[in-house]
Amino acid sequence: MAGYVESLLGANEKIIIRRRQHWFIWIPRLALYALIAAAIGIGSALLGAMTGGVGAFGVVFVAIPVFLIVKELIDWWTEEYILTNQRIIQSEGFINKRVLDSSLEKINDVMLTQSVLGRILDFGDIKILTSSTIGVNRLDKLASPVQFKIAMVNAKGALRQTSDGEDLGPVSAAKGSATAVQIAEVSDRLEELDDLRRKGLISEQEFQAKRAELLKRI
Repeated sequence: MAGYVESLLGANEKIIIRRRQHWFIWIPRLALYALIAAAIGIGSALLGAMTGGVGAFGVVFVAIPVFLIVKELIDWWTEEYILTNQRIIQSEGFINKRVLDSSLEKINDVMLTQSVLGRILDFGDIKILTSSTIGVNRLDKLASPVQFKIAMVNAKGALRQTSDGEDLGPVSAAKGSATAVQIAEVSDRLEELDDLRRKGLISEQEFQAKRAELLKRI
């Protein structure tokens, strides 16, 4: 049986890749909830020893962080980032569903940021700049972000090639590959410029000027 996202796909639309946030996001959350549960348990035990009977009541409060862990686990499992041959979809929610999407045609820039730990464990943040103010614009702590970005660039190149109505013969295929490479190069250059801007090595005006110049190449 088709899933919820599959039921939203248009004609000739196919899923290329789907990802969730990396499991690493659970480490600080589990540490926090474990600390809360331990504090409640110790406090309950002390009160029970002093007053009698209160310790059992504390078990109810210990269940609170357990409930929160289960809830966040469900939220994590039901939140997906899906790339199709036409758009990027962010789907979240178990009972009440919320879906955002951005057309590949409207994507201008794709910026990938990975820390040293992110490169080791294979997670990172993808920032998507589109011509629309509404839609998917940030994929935080995404698992296998490099693979997702490459698939996104290739899908955008293939969509542009198809929309141009060109012959899908050898010459057209070569042109499509060159376009995908060009987009990837521009995207990498924009990442470098954004990094320089965040470090204060170039001004906002310089960044916007370079950005506009690079976008003209696509």
